[in-house]
Amino acid sequence: MYLVESKGGAIVCMLFSLFFLGTWPAIMTLLERRGRLPQHTYLDYSITNLLAAVIIALTFGEIGNGRPNFTTQLSQDNWPSIMFAMAGGVVLSLGNLSTQYAWAFVGLSVTEVITSSITVVIGTTLNYFLDDKINRAEILFPGVGCFLIAVCLGSAVHSSNAADNRAKLKSLTSDNKNVTATVGSSAYSNEASQNKGVKDLENGSSTPEKAKAGTADFLVDLENRRSIKVFGRNTSIGLSITFFAGVCFSLFSPAFNLATNDQWHTLEKGVPKLILMTGMVEAGHFWLACSVDLGMVSSSWEAKLRDMQQQMLFRHSRL
Repeated sequence: MYLVESKGGAIVCMLFSLFFLGTWPAIMTLLERRGRLPQHTYLDYSITNLLAAVIIALTFGEIGNGRPNFTTQLSQDNWPSIMFAMAGGVVLSLGNLSTQYAWAFVGLSVTEVITSSITVVIGTTLNYFLDDKINRAEILFPGVGCFLIAVCLGSAVHSSNAADNRAKLKSLTSDNKNVTATVGSSAYSNEASQNKGVKDLENGSSTPEKAKAGTADFLVDLENRRSIKVFGRNTSIGLSITFFAGVCFSLFSPAFNLATNDQWHTLEKGVPKLILMTGMVEAGHFWLACSVDLGMVSSSWEAKLRDMQQQMLFRHSRL
């Protein structure tokens, strides 16, 4: 398999990963705010991950002769490592699913700060002990402490934002207060669809007029369009989901570490350590995503196909 062996190549890979890790949350949040069901978005995301994993495994995983290739390792007795890899895929899936709801309840910036910081705090600590303390603790853990402070600050920002939004909604006129009280209900949604043209992305249209960002009218308009309704919900729900997502993300790296380095010596003597298990990780990822999607929405695949058809009709109508 192909391996990056230079520091320069590793730095380039890190920069690429940081770029993509910073863009996909914004795109998925935008889709939810336009009314697209998170189950459908996540199903698209999971299918794409699976396809990318298979392509990478069958290309880069087959290059070179210095290490066992991907297809070679499929026939080896490395099931303990595969199970660790699949466990990593499961917790990664749970984290990604939870994050989609955390974005709606807490907001993109706060969610990313808290989940990333929890991932660093717990994941770094677990990996430090798994790797037999090879890193210098006096340098490593002060940085971890900074991320722990970021978790506390992110929680405080969420509380401040929630209080600010409540104050904005209270400042609405009596008519808008009535709208706020009934926002998200079927009666209001039907009236809005007929009178204001408020429709979600699943039905192939959007609101023609946009309120100024940050205002109470903007919050009400956003609540009408988005697929996850948050008005009237306890603010602690969002933080709980965010912390759960952070814990799930933090367990992925140690599971990945155990799968590739076998610190617990679960492999038989002579069996090579698992090198490229992207396909196994994403297989577990895809399996869980489909299972949760089918459980959350009845006839999920039929709903997904209807969604795709509506999107195609919407794009065709705009040409």
